[in-house]
Amino acid sequence: MLSKKSAGKVEERGHWGNKVEFLLAVAGNVVGLGNVWRFPYLCYKNGGGAFLVPYLVFVVTCGVPLFLLETTIGQFTQEGGITCWRKLCPLAEGIGYGGQLILFYSCMTYIIILSWALLFLVFSFSPQLPWASCSNYWNTDDCVDFSSHNKSFEWTNQTNTTSAATEFWERRVLAITGGIEEVGSIRWEILLCLIAMWITCYFCIWKGVKSTGKVVYFTATFPYVMLLILLIRGLSLPGAQEGVLFYLLPEPSRLKDPQVWMEAGAQIFFSYSVGVGSLTVLGSYNKYNNNCYKDCLWLCLLNSGTSMVAGFAVFSVLGFMAHEQGVPISEVAESGPGLAFIAYPQAVAMMPLPQLWSICFFIMLILLGLDTQFVAMEVVMTSIMDMFPTMMRRTGRRELLLFFFCITCFFSQLVMITEVSV
Repeated sequence: MLSKKSAGKVEERGHWGNKVEFLLAVAGNVVGLGNVWRFPYLCYKNGGGAFLVPYLVFVVTCGVPLFLLETTIGQFTQEGGITCWRKLCPLAEGIGYGGQLILFYSCMTYIIILSWALLFLVFSFSPQLPWASCSNYWNTDDCVDFSSHNKSFEWTNQTNTTSAATEFWERRVLAITGGIEEVGSIRWEILLCLIAMWITCYFCIWKGVKSTGKVVYFTATFPYVMLLILLIRGLSLPGAQEGVLFYLLPEPSRLKDPQVWMEAGAQIFFSYSVGVGSLTVLGSYNKYNNNCYKDCLWLCLLNSGTSMVAGFAVFSVLGFMAHEQGVPISEVAESGPGLAFIAYPQAVAMMPLPQLWSICFFIMLILLGLDTQFVAMEVVMTSIMDMFPTMMRRTGRRELLLFFFCITCFFSQLVMITEVSV
């Protein structure tokens, strides 16, 4: 009798356990991989310190106001990314659907990157890092080992050569085929890592904000410990000063280039997670009278500050790598996956105790991406459940919906882990 009653009862929507849970969840959402591998590269590419001028202009005029607006909408309406528009302007409900489609796509692509990082983390426990030498079965005759300092001068004068890290990434991890017509097979190692990441994300959010609010205590704070360790280590390396100067050396003439301003604006919209409804959903779990003004200001400062600090951590290591190879920093500076899976691993392979620094780096990457991933999943779940509250807010229904979501994304991703996927 009791079980039937509980099964038929519509559950409460719920709130964050306390303000700290909200702050950590939002911080985990907005501080992600883009802060580490996108902002530093954009900064050096678009005039170094001069890039901070358009960046700060867009922070003040777009980033902070939109961040506050979306959070306030959620807190005021106490609704998800779609149903909030029914209370504000039903005609604009399509904005909510568009945001959820973007998040659905990001959930499928972002977790692939986490799977790559997990695979690199596993390889980091090897007695010798597999991307540190050219003596492996996947290496070609064009492979060069940049950790052997005595030959660096010769390599800088050679063409048609590839680093050991590049060959490990392209030939061992991804096993890229010759063209799109050659699909190849599923990379089973990436498949296992992908399954592990989906299971982790499922259990992080399967109980809604009750579980998410507890998980973020670790996933949103521990990356800062790793970032601090990598920053201290990077700044202590030879060549680090040149890397930092290269990162921040201003080129005021670049401010006349419209492309610089466009990339600064794009970085703000990307880094602040505005326009997709995630801030609306996270804010909707606040109490109605929560002081969101102060919260949003501190979170925006944290987000931009993390980007700046990550730049010092990344470019100090790139400066060290350029110093060891005897090449300009511009030849080793990369962004995106090229930084995370080629340039930085190649740099740590040159350090003493390379396994330790590799483990720290990939743990940081995984945790930075993990909370962004499961917050995006939580946003989609909340938006769907708020559309059908009487049907979905019942015992066990959320878990089933989340399981169906994870399975759908997983099978849709299988083509992304074949040898033609990149």
